[in-house]
Amino acid sequence: MKYSIWEEKIVFNDHYKIVQAKVTYDTFNGKQITAKRLAFERGDSVAILILEKETKSVLLTNQFRYPSCKNNNGWLLEIPAGSIEENEEPEKCVTREVMEELGYRINNPKLISTFYTSPGASTERIYLFFTEVSQHDKTGKGGGNVSENEDIQLVKIPVSDIASEILKLKDAKTILALQWYLLKSCASF
Repeated sequence: MKYSIWEEKIVFNDHYKIVQAKVTYDTFNGKQITAKRLAFERGDSVAILILEKETKSVLLTNQFRYPSCKNNNGWLLEIPAGSIEENEEPEKCVTREVMEELGYRINNPKLISTFYTSPGASTERIYLFFTEVSQHDKTGKGGGNVSENEDIQLVKIPVSDIASEILKLKDAKTILALQWYLLKSCASF
């Protein structure tokens, strides 16, 4: 099956971009569809599930999210995450973000998966990682990047509470990471 993209143009350009294009693509019954489509170009991101060994807890962030307050959820619990900068490797980005947000030094994060956040609207992919840390790896202040007006609180959830807490969460990447962890814990990978 084939597709073509034409008449692509930027229709909004600020912190993020929105691109409009005409696309033609093959259908499953052998015909073609031509349509106008929009894409939110956000860039790629990283996220990481962190297990602190001594406390047997996962480390989450609690921070204000303007878009989610539209549904009365101003502060969300999430795994640490952030945007990949131009020419930055995902592993370097996730290491930087964990130090900025939580103050932990991490080594050798393991890639779990790469996925689209909302493929019908956004070009963003998330590189999802996992790592274990020690309490001794907390070498920085954390709390977020002051120049980005971040105010981030560290929250530790005991592994034994994940199953009961997961349905209270509202962030998809965090739910996905915790489900992966629960499946990993139940099976021998």
